[in-house]
Amino acid sequence: MKKYFLFVAIVLPLLHEIIGVYMKDYSLLEGNDVFKNSYFKKHEKLLVDLAHNGQHPKALFIGCADSRVVPDLIIDTSPGDLFVIRNVGNFVAPYKPDEDFHATASGIEYAVSALNVSEIIICGHTHCGAIASLYMDLDDKAMVHTKKWLTLGDKAKSLAGLALGENAETETLLRLTEKLSIVTQIENLLTYPCVKSKVDAGEINIHGWLYDIEDGHIQFYDPDETSFKTLKA
Repeated sequence: MKKYFLFVAIVLPLLHEIIGVYMKDYSLLEGNDVFKNSYFKKHEKLLVDLAHNGQHPKALFIGCADSRVVPDLIIDTSPGDLFVIRNVGNFVAPYKPDEDFHATASGIEYAVSALNVSEIIICGHTHCGAIASLYMDLDDKAMVHTKKWLTLGDKAKSLAGLALGENAETETLLRLTEKLSIVTQIENLLTYPCVKSKVDAGEINIHGWLYDIEDGHIQFYDPDETSFKTLKA
C-alpha cells in the first residue's frame, strides 16, 4: 500500500509533467481543444450518428504511413467515408493463411468481409521513402522488420530497372518504381480469396492511385492501357 501511495504521489505527477511538456511541444493538446471546439461542434450530428450506428465506409484506402499523405485531406472525405490502412510503402503482402500476425491482411479482411466495402484504393505517392529505400543498403539491426517488409517492393524495383536500364536517371527510376509498386501491390491484393471472389462477382472495384505531393494531383492506373492517367471528377 505504501508503494502505491508513493507511486501516486511522486511518479504519476512526474510522468504527467514529462508527457505534458512533450505534448505541448508539438501542440497536440491544444490541437485537440481546437478540434473539440470547432470541427466536432460543427459536425456533431454526423459524429454522434457514427458513434451510435456504427461505421459503413464505402471504400478501403490502403496508403503509405508517410506524414505528408493524409487520406481524408487529399480527397476531401469525412469521418465514416473511408476505412484506412496505412503502412510503410502502401504495401500489401500476399495472402498467407497462417497463425502469424498480419496487420494489413487483417484490415483487408475486415473491410471486405465485415464492412462490405465496394471500393479498394491502393494509393502510393511521389518521393516515397519506402521506394527510395529499395535502392539503399539497410544493414541497421534496428530496421530488421522494415528490411523484410521492403522486399514487397522488389518486383517493382526489378521491373523498373528492366524498363529503364542500368544508366537510368535516379529520379526517373524512382518515379517509375513508385508506379510499378502500386500495380504489384494490386496483384498481391488479388491473392486474397475474399477480395478475388468479390472482384469476380462485380461487388468490389480496385483502384491504383499515385498522389503527387508536389502539386496535389492524383493519377490512376488504367489496366486496359497499362498506364497512369490524371484523375478527374
